[in-house]
Amino acid sequence: MRFEVPVTRTFRQVDVFSPGPLPGNPVAVVHDADSMSDDEMLSFANWTNLSETTFLLAPRSTDADYRLRIFTPARELPFAGHPTLGSAHAWLEAGGRPRHPGIIVQECEAGLVRVRSAENRLAFMAPPLTRYENVEPRIMGRLSECLRIDPSDIRDAQWIDNGPGWVGVLLPSAQFVLDLNPDLSLVKASGLKIGVAGFFSENPAPADLEVRAFGAGDGSSEDPVTGSLNAGLARWFTDTHRVGHSYSARQGTTLGRGGFIHVTRDDEVIWVSGATRTVISGNLDW
Repeated sequence: MRFEVPVTRTFRQVDVFSPGPLPGNPVAVVHDADSMSDDEMLSFANWTNLSETTFLLAPRSTDADYRLRIFTPARELPFAGHPTLGSAHAWLEAGGRPRHPGIIVQECEAGLVRVRSAENRLAFMAPPLTRYENVEPRIMGRLSECLRIDPSDIRDAQWIDNGPGWVGVLLPSAQFVLDLNPDLSLVKASGLKIGVAGFFSENPAPADLEVRAFGAGDGSSEDPVTGSLNAGLARWFTDTHRVGHSYSARQGTTLGRGGFIHVTRDDEVIWVSGATRTVISGNLDW
């Protein structure tokens, strides 16, 4: 009988968009994953059962510092926001040094994504939207059914897809967002990735808007804090002048998290930032 000798790789689990201990969204990061097969990556991502697990590899592009592959428990994603920030944090913590001072360049299936430090946070440059258009009437009906709300409660809706497939929905208020009780089984059956947002009216407020994300991962759950969704919302809301060029969002409140996302827009460039911290570090022997 032959037994394969396990390969030891550095492993970190990083909390992202976390203003304090553990309220953010965790991502598992495997270093030096060049020799891992697609099936091995997917199997490990399924085993961690986090919304995303990432694998750091040597870059193919001469402009990149590293290549990143991002997996949910069920499939690979071309891009995702909180895994990008968590993986950049892990890479830096392991001694990574950017080729370009002050800017990390990540290579992923969506292309080259830039990451920078901003006020003790990491920020990624929002990738271009691959679909940015009004939502069709047929989909509007599905959205109201999935969210279990009256169609008139949807103030606006827009495709804001930068890889995962998000459709953004603007609702009457932050409290309306918090009170939502969506039909998650219907969300999964629809195949939609639904991001909802509502603005706070009180002053002072914990943030400018409240965000929730449904249909991420295996499609049957709510995501605690979602970088890619907030990047899409930022493009939509700044283009339509619903927010200024700098604002904050809160997400994960109903899940007991309460992560915070900070957004800035410089001309056409949108940066999405949040705090990152390593919670678990060690080795993967597999």
